[in-house]
Amino acid sequence: MSTHRPAQQGTPLHGVLEPVVTAAGFVLDELDVHTVGRRHTVRLVVDSDSGVGLDEIARVSRAASAELELHEDLIPGSYTLEVTSPGVDRPLTLPRHWRRNRLRQVLVRLADGSTLTGRVGDAAEDAVTLLVEGKLRELRLADVAHAAVQVEFRKPPAAELSALGAAPADEDPDDDPDDAAEFDTTEDEDHS
Repeated sequence: MSTHRPAQQGTPLHGVLEPVVTAAGFVLDELDVHTVGRRHTVRLVVDSDSGVGLDEIARVSRAASAELELHEDLIPGSYTLEVTSPGVDRPLTLPRHWRRNRLRQVLVRLADGSTLTGRVGDAAEDAVTLLVEGKLRELRLADVAHAAVQVEFRKPPAAELSALGAAPADEDPDDDPDDAAEFDTTEDEDHS
């Protein structure tokens, strides 16, 4: 029988792993435990405003593994530890999600049911600037029902990037070397 349960804040496992992730300079975005029989998979999704690279994933994986070895009573039996970063398909729900996706195109469904497509500019704790149809628009995050990055296969138009104040080095949000890790950054460790 297979079970899947997200480990909630306040659980002993979360209490052990969150400080490890935080000490590495990241945020524990998600912690899930998947069980098949006596075998467990512990999956950590870590994030930051600037993304997470493969070397950083490996570093967090080693530190989390060492900490779990000290607390072997939290996971009975053998387990596999997976450490990864969020994928591009993750909904934008927190201010750091918007900051991480600066200059990317997003599809937004507002609380009133309307939708808009825009390019992400600066994001604060309660609002984000979007370039929508050539005009800058400040959008309160509280007004967003759902938002997701739209995958683009071409470079963003220079005029749009300029309108958002992008420096030449910022011009292609899809050329960030750390983002290559965004699609498959799982670091697995098997603990039998």
